[in-house]
Amino acid sequence: MTDRSAPLPGGIGVSRLRVYDTLAPDGLVGGTPHVHLCCTEGYVVTDGEGAVQTLTAAGFRETPLRPGAVVWFEPGTVHRLVNGGGLTIVVLMQNSGLPEAGDAVLTFPPDVLADPAAYAAAAALPDGGAPGADVWAAYRRRDLAVTGFQALRSGGPMALAAFHAAAVALREPLLARWRQRWESGAGRAAADTGAHLDALERGDPRHLGEAGVYAVDEPVERGRLGMCGLLDTYPAAG
Repeated sequence: MTDRSAPLPGGIGVSRLRVYDTLAPDGLVGGTPHVHLCCTEGYVVTDGEGAVQTLTAAGFRETPLRPGAVVWFEPGTVHRLVNGGGLTIVVLMQNSGLPEAGDAVLTFPPDVLADPAAYAAAAALPDGGAPGADVWAAYRRRDLAVTGFQALRSGGPMALAAFHAAAVALREPLLARWRQRWESGAGRAAADTGAHLDALERGDPRHLGEAGVYAVDEPVERGRLGMCGLLDTYPAAG
C-alpha cells in the first residue's frame, strides 16, 4: 500500500540501480557514459564493487565504488559506471529525477549528436525501456556511447567543450519542460523552506501542526532499462 502526497526531501528522485554486467567495446563491463546539463547526481553504494569514470575540464578521473561509499558530481561531468562485480547503487537525482526524464545526453560520436533525428534513433529503446524490454538495445546504445567517450578522453579540453555545446543545442527544445519540473519540485521545496523560516521568525508554528508521514512500500517498477543498468524506480517528486 502506498500513502504519499508530498514530494521526497528537497525535490529529489531516487532509484535502485543494478549496473549492466556485459562487456563494452573497450573491454570494460558497465554502463553508458553520458552527461547531465543542469542536475547534480549522487550514488550510495550498497553492494558489489566497481568505479565511476568521470571526465570534466579538469581531466579524467576514476573513483572506486564499494559498499558504504557516497559519490556525487555536478552538471557537465561526463560519467560512466564500471561494474567490478555485483555493483548495486541507490541513485539520488536532483530536480525530481530529471536526469532520468530528459536531462541526459549520451556521448555518441559528433555526427550523431549533430543530428537530432539520428540521436533519437540511436538512443531509443523498445517500449521506452519498460521492464521486460530487449536489453540488447540498451547494450547497443551503450557501445556507441563508449566509442564516443573514448574519443572525448583522447581529444582533450577542446573535444569536451565541443561535446558540451552539442549537448546544449540538442536539448534546447526541452528546457521549458525542465523548468516546469524544477519549479514544481526542487524550486517548490526551497520556497517552502523559506516560508517555514519566515514563519518561525514570526513565532508562528502552524506548519508544524500540519506535518504528515508518507511511505512507498515498494518500487513502482522493477528492471527498467536505464542508461547504466536495470532500475527499480520510485514515484518522482513534484
